[in-house]
Amino acid sequence: MRRGRSTVVGDNRRVTRPDDAGTARPERLRATEPPLAPEPTRPRRILLFACVAVVVLALDAVSKALVVAHLRQIGVPHRELGGAVYVEQVRNSGAAFSLGTGFTVVLTVLAVAVVVLIVRFASRLRSRGWAAALGLILGGALGNLADRLLRSPGVGRGHVVDWISLFGPDGKYWPVFNLADSGIVCGAVLAALLALAGIDFDGARAGRTRRG
Repeated sequence: MRRGRSTVVGDNRRVTRPDDAGTARPERLRATEPPLAPEPTRPRRILLFACVAVVVLALDAVSKALVVAHLRQIGVPHRELGGAVYVEQVRNSGAAFSLGTGFTVVLTVLAVAVVVLIVRFASRLRSRGWAAALGLILGGALGNLADRLLRSPGVGRGHVVDWISLFGPDGKYWPVFNLADSGIVCGAVLAALLALAGIDFDGARAGRTRRG
């Protein structure tokens, strides 16, 4: 009687298969490896996220302080770079680009919610791109939130200092904005590009399992 070859299928089962010499020879099949769990959060990504946020916040705060100190009269534009940029102090009670004027308290609450949400997402970061994108958005949100909390007319109702007008004074061609607004917009654009490219927070492309 012809003997077969014994093969392991799964963890404990063994299947016998005939070999050419008619002798039984055990053979192990490699079991299917289970999907690997996402690797733990990398401190470097968190550090990048925090550094980007701090840089945006610092640049925004310093630029606003200089504008307020040197342009005491609100609404007087200064032509710079041959007219490509006009620097002027504008107080904005609304959101970015003067949207939502008159809803300062509501916008303050929303800004706090956005900051909390981004900080919670940061714990999942394993992608440099997403770390930079969320850092830009967080730094910009904190910059404008600081104005709403600390500037007149009062806590939670403060008006944001905008000072950049492109190609014309008084927001003629584009609403007057600040560096915090720029950080938010750049971060949102980068996040949209990463999402379109299918890059997840863990740095892997959608549909692929990240391995070791």
